[in-house]
Amino acid sequence: MSVTYLIKDARILGGDPADILVRDGVIAEIGRGLDAAGAQVVRADGLIALPGLVDLHTHLREPGREDAETVESGTKAAAMGGYTAVHAMANTDPVADTAGVVEQVWRLGREAGYCDVQPVGAVTRGIAGEQLAELGAMADSAAQVRVFSDDGHCVSDAVIMRRALEYVKAFDGVIAQHAQEPRLTEGAQMNEGEVSARLGLPGWPAVAEEAIIARDVLLAEHVGSRVHVCHVSTAGSVEIIRWAKSRGCRVTAEVTPHHLLLDDTRAETYDPIYKVNPPLRTADDVTALRHALADGTIDCVATDHAPHPVEAKETEWAEAAMGMIGLETALPVVQEAMVDTGLLDWAGVADRMAFRPARIGRLSGQGRPLAAGSPANITLYDPAPRRPVDPTAMTSKSRNTPYLGLELPGRIVATFLRGRATVLEGKLQ
Repeated sequence: MSVTYLIKDARILGGDPADILVRDGVIAEIGRGLDAAGAQVVRADGLIALPGLVDLHTHLREPGREDAETVESGTKAAAMGGYTAVHAMANTDPVADTAGVVEQVWRLGREAGYCDVQPVGAVTRGIAGEQLAELGAMADSAAQVRVFSDDGHCVSDAVIMRRALEYVKAFDGVIAQHAQEPRLTEGAQMNEGEVSARLGLPGWPAVAEEAIIARDVLLAEHVGSRVHVCHVSTAGSVEIIRWAKSRGCRVTAEVTPHHLLLDDTRAETYDPIYKVNPPLRTADDVTALRHALADGTIDCVATDHAPHPVEAKETEWAEAAMGMIGLETALPVVQEAMVDTGLLDWAGVADRMAFRPARIGRLSGQGRPLAAGSPANITLYDPAPRRPVDPTAMTSKSRNTPYLGLELPGRIVATFLRGRATVLEGKLQ
């Protein structure tokens, strides 16, 4: 039997206080002074009510790397971050390139129950970039895959990319590209620029990202298909995407929280916690990304949550794995980088972290307005407190956060998935 909740005095999208009555998995009513016999009351004075957040880019590591994360632990972390849906990337072991593997991940998500898990299928077999994977079979599977990506690897062959874009048109799919020209980034360790030259670390030029994006938006335009650009990191990429949208190309793009807040000077410590793919860029790039997210050139925020065991990060820079966790800190980072700077209001946050990613990922039951009749996917967020980030207090199995010791604003107070509390009073249920 489902619990009826009466959320009192929440500021919906940062607006005036209102009550939200949640019954039978949906929002039954919104108004002032609501009452409901037998309802569990949730006091939300001063809290921001947002639609449940949706992440287009999450690495849950299962199957194959359960030492770093599992579907269960990753979705618990997602719930603690205010998420009600995540897209699980395909670079698992085995790779999610068949109907069988994506259905396994989808079922694991349903069994865990902390948020919806929508598998992302690989574009090519084994993410090797040579032959198309079973795109149609994954689309027709129980998982109903609509987003395909070789993330971690670029689909660098233009012919393969064109064929993939053509293939997914049949079921309104999207190819999500990890834009990295491999020949230009062989051995690259960080952003190519003044800092890499000073540190003596092999550089990753911005053009390696920008060249692939330019090619792919033209290919998408040519075949009339949809392409999504993962983890945009350079000012030049922003300009290419802006130009492509002005031409009517069907392109969308995401930016990670860490690319909105951190720049390449972090590498001066030689701490591999800051080693990530694509690399942290310059302060000018950070500024360009923030403004592109604000004006809608970049459609959404995606975490690229990339958990690693301790031994993969606590080593010398050249040998360390690339990636950072981000599900539990995404909303505080967006508040710090976008809301507290005046670039976005809370309605804009809902758009970039719930509405748009749900549309891009074709999740019909997620990213819906907080209105009567909508599924009760709700996040209650307190923007007021500030506290240092403590990795040991996180829910993820991994601890590779780049925000260790940084003071960030806000905390998730409650998360509701179709009317069921997955987080209450800041605690996992």
